[in-house]
Amino acid sequence: MPTIVDIAVSNEGFSTLVAAVQAAGLVEALQSPGPFTVFAPNDAAFAKLPPGTVQTLVQNPPQLARILTFHVASGKYTQADLVKMGQVDSLEGAPIPINGEEGFEVKNATVIAADIEADNGIIHVLDNVILMG
Repeated sequence: MPTIVDIAVSNEGFSTLVAAVQAAGLVEALQSPGPFTVFAPNDAAFAKLPPGTVQTLVQNPPQLARILTFHVASGKYTQADLVKMGQVDSLEGAPIPINGEEGFEVKNATVIAADIEADNGIIHVLDNVILMG
C-alpha cells in the first residue's frame, strides 16, 4: 500500500501540497511509519489563499512547516473516529476542531473526500487550508 506522500505525489490535485511539504522539509517525516491522520488541502484550497501567500510561505520554511503540521495528527483516525472525538491535537500542538453535524468539517474546511487509506495512516481531503487560531 502506498504511503501518504506516495498518494499525494501520484494525485495531480495535490501538486501545491507536495511542493509545500518538500519546501518545509517534511517529506521524510510523512514517509515514516506513523501512523498519521493528514488533513490534505487540495490545489483549489491553496488557490483560495490571498495572492502571493503560498510563495511567501515557501520562502519561510519554519512558518510553512508550522502550518503544514497543523494539518497532521498523530494516529490513524477515520471520519467516524474524528466526529466522535470532536477535536484532535495537531502535530503543531494546537487542537483541530471537528464537526460532523452537517457533513464532515475540520475547523473552517469541508472534507470533500474522507478515509483515504495509506500504508502509514489516513488522508482526509479539504476544500480550504486550515490555520491555527
